[in-house]
Amino acid sequence: MLFYICGLLIFSMGEATTINVQHLGVHPWDVLHVGMYEKFGLTLGTWTVIVGLVLIGVSLILDRRYVQLGTFLNLFLVGMFVDFFLWLDLLPTAQHNGLDILTIVFGIVLMGFGGGMYNAAGVGSGPRDGFMLSISDKTGMSIGKVRIIIETLILLIGLLLGGPIFIFTFIFTFIQSPLFQVSYLNLLKVVERVRDYQMNHRIDHTKQSL
Repeated sequence: MLFYICGLLIFSMGEATTINVQHLGVHPWDVLHVGMYEKFGLTLGTWTVIVGLVLIGVSLILDRRYVQLGTFLNLFLVGMFVDFFLWLDLLPTAQHNGLDILTIVFGIVLMGFGGGMYNAAGVGSGPRDGFMLSISDKTGMSIGKVRIIIETLILLIGLLLGGPIFIFTFIFTFIQSPLFQVSYLNLLKVVERVRDYQMNHRIDHTKQSL
């Protein structure tokens, strides 16, 4: 759970960083959320939750392994953590020059690493991550490739609904997805080693007790 929360914090810090320079572009999923808000009303937060719940339903059908307690925590905690980081006002803000590019790339890197980290914890993937991981398992395609395909489709739907798009909206997927795959696969090995150590330690302790 500690590993999971740390991953969520890193991911949320990255998302808050990109929000500070959103004039360069928003994440493909946010293009969809904004487009649905513009088209049908309600609020951005409401559409984020609605889309998340739909994806959880699909994941339950495809592979329920990725839907756990952490899936529902992710649905609500990420928004709270992002608001917290924005409230702190310690992250880089828009300078409207070349530094903004470094800022948004930094944010995307944090999102890719943090996303891989909290998914590797095994507490439950986020609604969108679990959806893409289950598709990756079912199709045999790499995680990075699945993310690029899905987020490109989401981007097109968001565009048709009138969502905002700028250059980094396209770059988001092609930077974050490979980073997510690398961090997820490598940190998953770390988590498994920790679990093996804990299991062996319990077995040794039990033997000594007997």
